[in-house]
Amino acid sequence: MRSGSKVTVDWKEAMRHLARVDPALGAVIERVGPCTLKPGRDCFGSLCKAIISQQISGVVAAAISNRFKKLFPRSRPAAGRLLTLSDEQLRSVGLSRQKLSYLRDLAAHFAGAKVPTRRFAKMSDDEIIQSLIPIKGIGRWTAEMFLIFVLNRPDLLPVDDLGVRKGFQKVYGLRTEPKAAKMIQIAEKWRPWRTVGSWYMWRGM
Repeated sequence: MRSGSKVTVDWKEAMRHLARVDPALGAVIERVGPCTLKPGRDCFGSLCKAIISQQISGVVAAAISNRFKKLFPRSRPAAGRLLTLSDEQLRSVGLSRQKLSYLRDLAAHFAGAKVPTRRFAKMSDDEIIQSLIPIKGIGRWTAEMFLIFVLNRPDLLPVDDLGVRKGFQKVYGLRTEPKAAKMIQIAEKWRPWRTVGSWYMWRGM
């Protein structure tokens, strides 16, 4: 829900459900405290940041992202503006040639209205994922992170995420990182709040 210029989301119902159906997860919730997931407002900028952050440290990614944003008016990335920037301008902020090509492809998709952001609210999770993965540099994991951290879709279980797997291993006392099937089995009782459960897996490590 919106309050003035700030966006707040109440996950109390999700927390109560998860604690009730899963005591191990309930202990994590008690230790960590309220879920602080909140939606993003800028789909294009969020996907730019996701591409920039791939396979580099968080500190380096933040530095490059900040320099990248300064190439745009009011530091807000826009597809049309990105397509007018030269390779030299984009490389100057620390982007690799591969990521530069990914960002140009992302911008082309947005500028050509190939990403149906205005319909996202009426689309299923998988429909949104399928609309994103044709873009260079965006695979299923990146699309799932977008659904979780930008759109706040409530029932995602990113089984390919290393942090979530590590969280499952620690919280449930497993000898090794669990396979997808095991995670799906454990999290079945979390429905329809698997996103929030996954968020606590990240925090439970």
